[in-house]
Amino acid sequence: MRRALLLIALAPLAFAGAASAQTYGPSDSVGPIQITATVPNNICTIGDLSDGDNLFDVGVMIDTTTGLLLPNLAAPSKVLTGTQCGAPSQLTIAATQMTAQAFLTTPPSGFSRAVDYTATASGWTPVDASYSTSAAANAGASQTRDSGGSGQITISLSNFATSGGPSLRPVADDTYQGAIVVTLAAAS
Repeated sequence: MRRALLLIALAPLAFAGAASAQTYGPSDSVGPIQITATVPNNICTIGDLSDGDNLFDVGVMIDTTTGLLLPNLAAPSKVLTGTQCGAPSQLTIAATQMTAQAFLTTPPSGFSRAVDYTATASGWTPVDASYSTSAAANAGASQTRDSGGSGQITISLSNFATSGGPSLRPVADDTYQGAIVVTLAAAS
């Protein structure tokens, strides 16, 4: 008897639960809708220059007594911070000669309007990527890294030389310009 009373007492609760699950009026639904996403494993990003300045300022390039290129010419390195690649990668550096921007004619005998140098990108690959503007070929300009990762790349300049030989003097010009391009890409 107690069992029957208990079941009779619980019956309204069961009907209340079923009633609350009912809907009144029209309804519509769709689903489930699948969600997919990817994280490409070949995305590479070169970081920002640590000093925020994209200019190598070499300064006065000549010995003002002789007019010849300074033998100890140098510029502070630049550091690309926050570089990352999610896959094996290839780092490539390319550069152009520093050339006189206003003196555009053929220089007189004993003078040159171009300065060669070597640009190097280090810290990303086991072997530094290096490009010499005086070389006919630059086999070392591209280097690979066998795994993904993050870090920094240091760009430096060295081995400055007057194009045409050390006995030539750079022509007088307020601006000599060259350019360096560093490229980071997923290795194929």
